[in-house]
Amino acid sequence: MLDQIHLLAAVTVLGVLEQAYFFLQVIYARRVFGISPPKISGPPEFERIFRAQVNSSEYFPIFLALLWQAGLFFHQGLAAALGLLYLYARYCYFMGYRASSSERLAPIYFSTGVLWILIAASALGILHFFLSHYMGLNILQLLT
Repeated sequence: MLDQIHLLAAVTVLGVLEQAYFFLQVIYARRVFGISPPKISGPPEFERIFRAQVNSSEYFPIFLALLWQAGLFFHQGLAAALGLLYLYARYCYFMGYRASSSERLAPIYFSTGVLWILIAASALGILHFFLSHYMGLNILQLLT
């Protein structure tokens, strides 16, 4: 079974490390700008870093759920590749937002597109499972 999930697990660990990096960037920014918790406002430079981290954290559970569903029900390799693309896009989003709020737009649109592909792969994989498991229909055999 581990050979069916090792790529998903590796991407998950990379995602957790990326989240940790974003958290550390907020801690560093708090020190640089002298903003103690629980304050979340300050210079625009701090607020952009803080918002980039929060936004990335908000999407992370959605990403993980879709990564694993697409990997288990559709194809592990494709899901892992899409996961790496998503993590790269999120890194670009964070760095872009850190520089300027307008530089976050292209990476956020790209990462959202990757999430939609993961949704489609998940839905198709789960639909195929239900049809084959409960109704005895194998869509792949019907198509060939």
